[in-house]
Amino acid sequence: MASSSGTKNDVGPPRTLSRAMTRMPTRLVNLSNEDNAAVDSELVPSSLASIAPILRVANEIQNENPRVAYLCRFHAFEKAHLMDPTSSGRGVRQFKTYLLHRLEKEEEETTHRLARSDPKEILLFYQKFYENNIKEGEYTKKPEEMARICQIARVLYEVLKTVVPGSQIDPQTKRIADDVSRKRDQYAHYNILPLYAVGVKPAIMELPEIKAALNALRNVDNLPKPRIHLTHIGPDDNVAVPTERVQPVNDILDWLSSIFGFQKGNVANQREHLILLLANIDVRRGNTGDYTQLAGVTVKQLLEKIFKNYISWCNYLHCKSYLRFPPNSDKQQLELIYIALYLLIWGEASNIRFMPECLCYIFHNMANEVYGILFSNAHPVSGDTYLNEARDEEYFLKNVITPIFDVLHKRVNQVSSGRKKPKTNFVEVRTFLHLYRNFDRMWMFFILAFQAMLIVAWSPLGTIAAFFDADVFRSVLSIFITSAFLNFLQATLDIVLSFNAWKSLKITQVVRYLLKFVVAAFWVVVLPFCYFSSVQSPTVLVRFFSSWAGDWSNHSLYSYAIAIYLLPNILASVIFVLPPLRRSMERSNLRIITLLMWWAQ
Repeated sequence: MASSSGTKNDVGPPRTLSRAMTRMPTRLVNLSNEDNAAVDSELVPSSLASIAPILRVANEIQNENPRVAYLCRFHAFEKAHLMDPTSSGRGVRQFKTYLLHRLEKEEEETTHRLARSDPKEILLFYQKFYENNIKEGEYTKKPEEMARICQIARVLYEVLKTVVPGSQIDPQTKRIADDVSRKRDQYAHYNILPLYAVGVKPAIMELPEIKAALNALRNVDNLPKPRIHLTHIGPDDNVAVPTERVQPVNDILDWLSSIFGFQKGNVANQREHLILLLANIDVRRGNTGDYTQLAGVTVKQLLEKIFKNYISWCNYLHCKSYLRFPPNSDKQQLELIYIALYLLIWGEASNIRFMPECLCYIFHNMANEVYGILFSNAHPVSGDTYLNEARDEEYFLKNVITPIFDVLHKRVNQVSSGRKKPKTNFVEVRTFLHLYRNFDRMWMFFILAFQAMLIVAWSPLGTIAAFFDADVFRSVLSIFITSAFLNFLQATLDIVLSFNAWKSLKITQVVRYLLKFVVAAFWVVVLPFCYFSSVQSPTVLVRFFSSWAGDWSNHSLYSYAIAIYLLPNILASVIFVLPPLRRSMERSNLRIITLLMWWAQ
């Protein structure tokens, strides 16, 4: 296709090696296979990595137009010289020497094929390349091939702007460059799914489960559109006029990205991630027909799997989950919003993935904000009205992730040499009493069993049958008094051995230590009193209280005291034997259950 520019008096910088350029300080290197087209892009030093695509394009078009390939290499050489004029980088001098010798050789060997001058040559080649490869190949080539072709066209236009003066680039060439830029975004690199590919689509995009997942994610018609607030100078040149426009969104992840400011790369990765998760679950249902709607059970199953840890976190903290679904809402859409939000938080910063509690906390607050945007007009904390303002793509990284990192970095610097803070628990108190405290149940069992065996052995019968004698049985009941004294000793040891750690304990933990000490002291007083007053020599007052309930008159006050004393141990045993009961009690928000679990710690 002909161009109006460059037909007369072609003006442009000469693309020949000047005397100063050829005499620049270099070191000769003996490279084998110098004519190999692929070698120059492979020799690029790491400090000049940005010129590797230019040399790669020169290799691609070498056979089609050697003169344009020469211009690309010349532009790469100029760019390398600007990046490192003194050739101080590793391997830069050798690379420049090789490229300089190749340019000297190609300057003499290459000839113009389309025009008589370099500016006209590259203009015509650029237009011809667009017509033959991009315009005609848009609907016949695969997305990955089109991505490579658009990359070549982009580099060619970059070289063209250095060869042709800006005033001589005709409007048609500029329109071609704009079209290439738009198509290049469509053929961007992808992991598995070419979501924005046009023309010949891969077979994976024709699968019904992929189509159904895409349709479900693109259901954004009823979502409030994020608004972009702009300010421009009015006609008076001094007055700033605020304006706003609606930011278009393609799917749920784009909407969340606009609301909270997630990075584009993260959004693209999690979009593929979520589509593949939904398609994987949906295809297991065994539906072999062609369908476009995602099953509700598919999204529900994925929701339960992803938020299993979040639900456990809410139950542990006894807080209400913010996975809320109002009656008149689109439940599947809301489920996908929650899932996409969690995945975007998870994928924003890699270190956050190793902090599951932090992930749950961030999602807990952001899910509440999403609910407020969709179903409420006022912020739950500040009371301000939600503005649905679109944020930039690094807003979440700067305002959520970075502060967390700064806090962790500050805490690390507070400790010398990056070591953790030394222990302040009772482990620091070195005493032989730990032997008794750590195995308290075993020692208590030995002492109580030894006491019971002594009583039975020194009874008149002296056999196990003496245990059924009333007097011997009353004497054996005294082991509960011994148990009360041992529990009092245990509570005392807990306080003594953990006293140094009280400054680092929560107030609830300190209160539990003190209450257990008070309760143990209470039973040390009550059980001996009840035993000697109601079992050995009951008084009239005790007989009255022990006989007021009719048939209960056969039981002494000491029996009731023992039942109350053993009640916490019985509950602890039941909870230990039945783990499901313990888990359900841990998830309960009832105050009495919470109090019992707090006491049992």
